[in-house]
Amino acid sequence: MDKSSPIYVITGATGGIGGALCRRLARRGARLALAARGEERLQRLAGELDAFSIPLDVSAPGEMERLFQATADEFGRIDGAVNCVGSFLIKPAHLTSHEEFEQTFALNAATAFAMVRAAANHMQDGSVVLLSSVAATTGLANHEAISAAKGAVAALTRSAATSYAPRGLRFNAVAPGLVETRMTERVTRSEASRRASTELHPLGRLGKPEDIASVIEWLLSPEQSWITGQVIGVDGGLSSLHPMPRRSPRS
Repeated sequence: MDKSSPIYVITGATGGIGGALCRRLARRGARLALAARGEERLQRLAGELDAFSIPLDVSAPGEMERLFQATADEFGRIDGAVNCVGSFLIKPAHLTSHEEFEQTFALNAATAFAMVRAAANHMQDGSVVLLSSVAATTGLANHEAISAAKGAVAALTRSAATSYAPRGLRFNAVAPGLVETRMTERVTRSEASRRASTELHPLGRLGKPEDIASVIEWLLSPEQSWITGQVIGVDGGLSSLHPMPRRSPRS
């Protein structure tokens, strides 16, 4: 493989969005360092893409730093990084346990912070993309814990972008609506909840992993070197539009 190819660290690589992103980047000739907790799925993906991989839990102290150090040792540099680690909790605050809130914050906000810190330690410039959510800016019922965590990611993105702009190190976030992945199956498998969720999105459908992966890939590119500190909604219009009533084909 061409040694001038970009080198990207992808955490949560075996998830729906992470997997779609890794395949897109590999098709473009990028060299990848992949991390995820499930070793078997990670090994399969790494073998498919001829990628460097480390099975680890980046929510554990020091593990994100270990991943970045191992990637730097393997490739000599890091050009970009994406944190696709996250969770999906739909539950009102009064029914959310302290442990559920802590886990939600650890998987979403704390892993994002760990990536910011590791990127600052190991990247001179380049692009880092974090995953926020439409729930960070739009009031959605029963999303209190995930809204708090993803809102923290959005705020972190803007602060980090400011701190490291003088180095040319860019930080942006993508804020999806509801995307069809393994993680969201408990919502999408029910016809009633799937229909209700679909109707919230003005474009009339749920997101696909490729919808999110394509925007992350775009933000990673050096061609977007004048974009930083942005939280980009990729949500079928949910965050900014009021859906029109659905009409029958004849109306």
